[in-house]
Amino acid sequence: MKQSKHTQTEAEKELVKLLMAECKTTGDIQAKLKQLFAGTIEQMLEAEMDEHLGYDKNSVLGNNSGNSRNGHNRKTIHSEYGQAEIAVPRDRNGEFEPQVLSKRQVRTDEIEQKILAMYSKGMNQRDIEDSIREIYGAEVSQPLVSKITDKILPEVNEWQNRPLDALYPIVYFDGIVFKSRKDNQIINKCVYSVLGIDMEGHKDILGCWIGENEGASFWASICSDLKKRGITDIFVACHDNLKGLSEAISAMFPKTKNQLCIVHQIRNSTKFVPYKDRKAVCSDLKKIYGAVNLDDAEYALEEFRESWSKYPSIIKSWDANWAELTTFFAYPQEIRHLIYTTNAVEAYHRQLRKFTKTKAILPTDDAIRKVVYLSVREITKKWTMPARDWGMAYSQIMIFFADRFAA
Repeated sequence: MKQSKHTQTEAEKELVKLLMAECKTTGDIQAKLKQLFAGTIEQMLEAEMDEHLGYDKNSVLGNNSGNSRNGHNRKTIHSEYGQAEIAVPRDRNGEFEPQVLSKRQVRTDEIEQKILAMYSKGMNQRDIEDSIREIYGAEVSQPLVSKITDKILPEVNEWQNRPLDALYPIVYFDGIVFKSRKDNQIINKCVYSVLGIDMEGHKDILGCWIGENEGASFWASICSDLKKRGITDIFVACHDNLKGLSEAISAMFPKTKNQLCIVHQIRNSTKFVPYKDRKAVCSDLKKIYGAVNLDDAEYALEEFRESWSKYPSIIKSWDANWAELTTFFAYPQEIRHLIYTTNAVEAYHRQLRKFTKTKAILPTDDAIRKVVYLSVREITKKWTMPARDWGMAYSQIMIFFADRFAA
C-alpha cells in the first residue's frame, strides 16, 4: 500500500490525541471539530480586536484611550462543520471591522465554494438547497443560491474581455440554444461560442455571446470584439454558414479563409430526401467532399447534378456555397481533417449541454452567462493535450501560411 507523504506536525498530533480521547464515533468527531472551529474563530476575532484597539484585553493601556471593548454580539454561522454560534467582540465606538468573518457574513467561504461547485456541475438550485441542508445542516434558499453565484459575474466579465493571442491558425464558430424568459414568455436564446486552436494546438473558448437573432451586424460586433482583444489574424474560420458571418470575418480579417462545415451541409442536403433515396444520395455526395482534389470534386458534383436532378434544392445549395465548401481542398490531409467540420466546437457544446441539462429555463442573460462560464471552467480543465496529430498539421501550416507568420 502506498503510504501518505504527509508528515503530521506536533500540533496535528496533539489534535488527533484530543479527538481520540474524547470521541467514540464519527459523529462525536464532527461535533468536536465544530466546537474547535467556533472556538478558533472567536480567538481570531479577539486577536483582531486587540490589534484594532492597540492593547490586549484588560490591559491598563486601555484606560482613557478613547475606545474600549463593549461586550459581544452572538452570531450563528454555517460552515462545512455545520451550524455553530460564536461570540463576536464589539468596541464602544462601533469602528471594529473584523476580517476573518465580516459583519454580515453568516457563511464561510467554503460553503459558498461548495455551492459554486455544485452549480458548475449542473445541479439546479433546488438540489443545491437540499444538498447543503443534508450535508451541513444549513438553510440556503434559492434566491440566496442565485445571490452567491452572482458573485462570479465580475469574473465572467473579466474572462469574456481577457486579452487573446495575436494569431490563431483555426477558429470555429457555432451556437447552442437555451430557454429563457422575456416579458413573461419563454423564448430561445442562442449562445454563440468561438473556439480557437492556438499555435501549440491547444483548444480554448475565446468567448461566448448571447443573441436572439444572428445577422451581419451581430457577427460584425463579435469579430470586432475579437480584434480589440488582440487577434490580428486567423488562417481558417470554420462555421455552419451562419448568416452574415462570412462577410463579417472577411471585413475584419480579410486574409482569413472561410470553410463551411461539410457535415452540416450533408445534413441540410438530405433533410427532405425520402428514406428510399437517402443512402444513395449520401454515397454520391461523399464522392464530392471525399475527392482527392478540387478538380475531382467538381467532376463528382456534375455527376451528382445529372443523377439527382429531381432534387434541385440540393444542387442549388452546393452551387451557392461551393467556394467556401471546398476551401479545405487547397491543403493537405493533415490540415483538412481539422477544418472540414466544426466537430471541435460541437463536441464542446455537447459537453456544455450535459452540464446544463437540469436547468430547463434560465431566467436572465446573466443566469445564462454564469452557467456557461462555470461549465467552461469545468470542461476546459481536461483540455490539456494538443489537437490530434497537431505536430504534422503544424508543419504543413508553417508551409502554407509562411507569409502570414512573417507579417
